[in-house]
Amino acid sequence: QLQLVESGGGLVQPGGSLRLSCAASGFTLDYYTIGWFRQAPGKEREGVSCISSSDGNTYYADSVKGRFTISRDNAKNTVNLQMNSLKPEDTAVYYCAAAAFVSVQAMCVMPVGDYWGQGTQVTVSS
Repeated sequence: QLQLVESGGGLVQPGGSLRLSCAASGFTLDYYTIGWFRQAPGKEREGVSCISSSDGNTYYADSVKGRFTISRDNAKNTVNLQMNSLKPEDTAVYYCAAAAFVSVQAMCVMPVGDYWGQGTQVTVSS
């Protein structure tokens, strides 16, 4: 069974940090563009950050540039999202997705994905 599972969400104070992980089972993430997306109540799903399958090319939404970092751990078949300097407006359900034959910008902007995880809640509040 092909599956993506997110972990690492939780409640954090403004200015704090969280590290999200996206783990794959049943397939190898190496061959896919991987993206992190988020959806807040009443809002559309938006692309946060995406990373390519081969050359390490990355894309970040303007709202997270300089604060979030996406990375691959091919040995563990995971993709991580390090989130620093968190703000209340970062509160959302965060999803990871995998897509084949798509650029990082296309994946994050459209957004698209062949496989999606179930999401993990991130709440930034004092």
